[in-house]
Amino acid sequence: MQKTLLELADYIKTTQSSFIQKLWIEHGELIAEAVTENIVPLTAFLRDDSHCQFTQLIDICGVDYPSRPKRFEVVYNFLSVKFNQRIRVKLHTDDLTPVPSVTGLFSSAGWYEREVWDMYGVYFSDNPDLRRILTDYGFDGHPQRKDFPLTGYVELRYDPERRRVAYGPVKLPQAFRTFDFMSPWEGAEYILPGDEKAKVGS
Repeated sequence: MQKTLLELADYIKTTQSSFIQKLWIEHGELIAEAVTENIVPLTAFLRDDSHCQFTQLIDICGVDYPSRPKRFEVVYNFLSVKFNQRIRVKLHTDDLTPVPSVTGLFSSAGWYEREVWDMYGVYFSDNPDLRRILTDYGFDGHPQRKDFPLTGYVELRYDPERRRVAYGPVKLPQAFRTFDFMSPWEGAEYILPGDEKAKVGS
């Protein structure tokens, strides 16, 4: 299997050198780092070339690295049913640079790109229906970004005055509490509330 992946890696590297920045094998998987603006011709090659035939787009997902100048990594996972092989293609972008859509090659990419847009805010140019898919249309921000607050910015709650569900600012009315994560199989080193009434040594 490793030899086959090496042969495929050499073939792709030789024929698509202008579209790929780096190509390597990691944990038995072939990974390619693509030039962002060339993702469409590279995807077409991987799908149509007789030596590749990666005819199934399994997933498109995003990763956020806030410390990098191009903080977002978009990851494409392809499967070749004929050769029983997989390839992972990665590219890098930022908040403002759009990524070319591959919906013209794989119709399933439409929903995957919508999810990456919704969760990370990565814009895909030429996607015919780029709108939120997992959050509400009025949602503020992109929840999978590392700088997105865990509580969010707004919350949905029932408003008794308006008699309907409404957005409002997040409120955390619960007072600070300390939690005891001691195992129930261990004896406490202190007296638990209520145990002071028990007779010691009885």
